[in-house]
Amino acid sequence: MLTERTTAMSTDRTAVELRRSLAQRISHLTTRNGENSTAISDLSLWRRTTPTPCYRASYEPGLSLFVQGRKRILLGGTEYLCDSSSFLLTSIDVPAQSQIVEASEKTPLLCFFLRLDLAAVREVLSREDLPEAPRSTHRQGLAVGVTTPGLLNAAMRLLDLLDTPEDIPFLGPLIHREILYRILRTPQADRLRAIATSGDLGHRTARAISWLRANYAKPLRIEELASTARMGVSTLHHQFRALTAMSPLQYQKQIRLQTARERMLMDGLDATTAAYEVGYESVSQFSREYSRFFGQPPIRDVKALKDSHSAAVTAF
Repeated sequence: MLTERTTAMSTDRTAVELRRSLAQRISHLTTRNGENSTAISDLSLWRRTTPTPCYRASYEPGLSLFVQGRKRILLGGTEYLCDSSSFLLTSIDVPAQSQIVEASEKTPLLCFFLRLDLAAVREVLSREDLPEAPRSTHRQGLAVGVTTPGLLNAAMRLLDLLDTPEDIPFLGPLIHREILYRILRTPQADRLRAIATSGDLGHRTARAISWLRANYAKPLRIEELASTARMGVSTLHHQFRALTAMSPLQYQKQIRLQTARERMLMDGLDATTAAYEVGYESVSQFSREYSRFFGQPPIRDVKALKDSHSAAVTAF
C-alpha cells in the first residue's frame, strides 16, 4: 500500500512538472491571442487572455490538452469543466456552448489541440498488442479526462519537432500514433473506439453526422439519413441524441445558424444572402431562429461581435 501511494505521488509530481514545461513551451510559441497554427498540419496552439461569456461553438474530432486556465463546455444538460490537469476528447463534429472562466494576461489559458486522424485510430485499434482499456458508460461525443505523464510527454516531443522541421514528415505521424495510443488507454476513449470501429452503431451514427455536417444546406429527409447510416429511423434518433444531445433536425439547425453567422462575420454577407446560402427558404424564419439561438437578430449580433472583437464561432 505504501509503495502504491509513493508511486502515485511520484506520478503526480511528474505530471505537474510536465504541465509546467508544456505551458512554458506553448506560451513561447503562441505569439497572438486565439489560434496559432504550426508547421504540423493537425496541430494548433491556443492562447486566451480574458474570460468570456458563454458562446456558441463548434467542436471537431480532436484532442485538447489544457495546461493553464479553465474552460466550461455545455452539451445538452452535461457540463464539462476543463482545467490545467485536463484533456478534452472530441470524437465527432458537434455544436456546443463554451465559456472561458479563468484566463488573464499574466496567466493565459493555454491549450494544445491535435486534430484526430480516424484512419490512424483504426490502425492503432487493429493491433493485437493494444492493451485493454477501462470501459466507460459515458455516451456523448465529448469526454474529459486527467492528463497522464505519458500523454504530456508525447505532446512535448511533438512540440519539440517544431525546432527541427525536417523531422516532422517522418517523426510527426509516429508521435501522433503514440498520442492516440495514450488516449485509447483511457476510459474517455470508449466513444472514440466505437466511432472508429466499422459496423458499430457509434460508427454508423458518426457516418450520419458527417453526412449532415457536409450537406447541412440540403433538405433533411430522415429516412434517407437513416439509410446512409444503415439503421432504422428510431435507432438513428436514439443513437444520434446519445452522441450529440440533440436530434438530427436540431443538429442541422445549429450547423446552419453557426455557418450563417460565420459567413456574415468573416465574409461580409448580408442576412438574406447568408440565410439562403445555408438552406433557409424563408428569411423571416431564419431571423426568428437566429434571434432565439444567439439572443438577438443577425445584424445586431454581428455588429456586436465585430465591435467587441470576440468572434468565437469555432472553438478548440
